[in-house]
Amino acid sequence: MKIDAGGVHYKQLNEKIREMVKKGEKRFDLVNINGQRYIGAGLVGELIIEIEGVPGNDLACFMDGPEIIVKDNAQDDVCNTMNDGKVVIHGDAGDVLGYGMRGGRLYVKGDVGYRVGIHIKAYREKVPTIVIGGCARDFLGEYMAGGNIIVLNMDNKADPVGNFVGTGMHGGNIFVRETVKEYQIGKEVGMEEMSKSDRIFLKSVLEDYGRYFNPEINAKELSKENYTKLYPKTKRPYGNLYAY
Repeated sequence: MKIDAGGVHYKQLNEKIREMVKKGEKRFDLVNINGQRYIGAGLVGELIIEIEGVPGNDLACFMDGPEIIVKDNAQDDVCNTMNDGKVVIHGDAGDVLGYGMRGGRLYVKGDVGYRVGIHIKAYREKVPTIVIGGCARDFLGEYMAGGNIIVLNMDNKADPVGNFVGTGMHGGNIFVRETVKEYQIGKEVGMEEMSKSDRIFLKSVLEDYGRYFNPEINAKELSKENYTKLYPKTKRPYGNLYAY
């Protein structure tokens, strides 16, 4: 179903989408999107939403299952507390992506802003993954409790991440394609060599990345390159601050 969102208030747009989902619609093509918020919020099931334009904050928040494809940039808070599903962004994205994300995958072709992956977590079979094709700013993986964050640095910049990476991190892993300097990481974070299983996982992620953004990528060779793996040193980084 095609919906022209030009000049449409975000509340009206989202009400229209939910109304059509109740009627059995499974696919949406949204055109002339210009900052409308909460697209995909709370939607459940096997739905596909393609977006032409730049969606506003909280894209796919609380979502559980659908797939959203953005053909442009996206703003802040993408995948806020998302339970499951997939979001693919063909441009750059803003700050606080994946806040409290509990499952599913987020792929961004370009760069992202600050505090990406804050409070991302995992539970049993749910292991959320955020894949960043470009670079990330400060506080990547802040208070991270599970899942995976991967920075591919496809433009081969000298500093693919900012400072304070993994501050308060107590679960999950961060993989960065390039050397991360000691001063850039939080004191709660350690570095270690990539394992064979890490490389296999990276190859599968790169295959997905190539399928979405660039079919010429050699996932096998790219997964063998130099990556920094960051992990939490402890599950209770601030345990001494509490009584129990």
